[in-house]
Amino acid sequence: MHWDIFCKVIDNYGDIGVCWRLAADLAGRGEQVRLWVDDPAALAWMAPQGAAGVTVVHWTPGTLHPPGDVVVEAFGCDPEPGFVAAAVARGQAPVWINLEYLSAEAYVERCHALPSPVMQGPAAGWTKWFFYPGFGPATGGLLREPGLAARQAGFDRAAARAAAGASPEELLVNLFCYEPPALPALLQRLQQGSQPARLLVAAGRSRVAVETAFLNEICLQPRQDLGKQLSISYQPYVVQDAFDERLWLADLNFVRGEDSLVRALWAGQPFVWHIYPQADGAHADKLEAFLDWLQAPAGLRQFHRVWNGTADGPLPAWDLPAWQACALAARARLLAQPDLVTRLLGFVKEKR
Repeated sequence: MHWDIFCKVIDNYGDIGVCWRLAADLAGRGEQVRLWVDDPAALAWMAPQGAAGVTVVHWTPGTLHPPGDVVVEAFGCDPEPGFVAAAVARGQAPVWINLEYLSAEAYVERCHALPSPVMQGPAAGWTKWFFYPGFGPATGGLLREPGLAARQAGFDRAAARAAAGASPEELLVNLFCYEPPALPALLQRLQQGSQPARLLVAAGRSRVAVETAFLNEICLQPRQDLGKQLSISYQPYVVQDAFDERLWLADLNFVRGEDSLVRALWAGQPFVWHIYPQADGAHADKLEAFLDWLQAPAGLRQFHRVWNGTADGPLPAWDLPAWQACALAARARLLAQPDLVTRLLGFVKEKR
């Protein structure tokens, strides 16, 4: 089948990251994919190698290509009227998917796979279908390409840690975040902890947040009575596979948004999620729903709340063995379910 996936880059590259993984995964299973992106610049570092079967279209006003068999509106971005009119003129409705954001909240299972009739415009009378990624069997599942487990099994973690500059006794922490309120507290803990630590800081907002904290926080200024316990390595933008490997080698991962949360789950290492903050505070309920699904122990729950600013208080001590046991149990539950592309292909086959 020929797929048209529509994506608009809002900020932070999360949307395009998910859409590229979806497109590449579909193409890897024999589908032909046209990825429409209004700002494809990030693909130059995210996926410079491209993918066989995926054509990237710089989506500008008036851009038209003959519609395919399946249309995916990622995160609510509508195709242009001209594309819809061309689909109508073709005389056969595509399977039209409205791909939503990831959540563990109860409404996802209620709304997944529901129809959304088109009431006006040239496609009036057609049907769109909600497709919700999620963590349970009654959702759309999570992206997990078929070769992921084999690639992870062949990963030389010790060699990768050495390449990252981490000695065996160092705590290796991967930091990918927005501007969490507890960031200075984390840096202070790493700086003054009993174990040497190496912090890998992602490019972009994460780096700016760390540099700002060191510039502005008195508690982080150098002290003569403290040894140098924290080393910081600022990382460049990397391709998606390299980002996965960064998650695999760390002892503790801080991730943000949607795509990196899913990849942290597959990594099976202890992790803390920085959820995208929403002005109306809706992210707090979303975070709690995820922690419930994760079956997070009390310390990990409270750490998430303080890290995300939904609770006051100091950052709890981390218990990495317990947090990893939680992560591995969650991964096992997910691996027992079909992945998102498998479910999506089955859904489209059913609706055609």
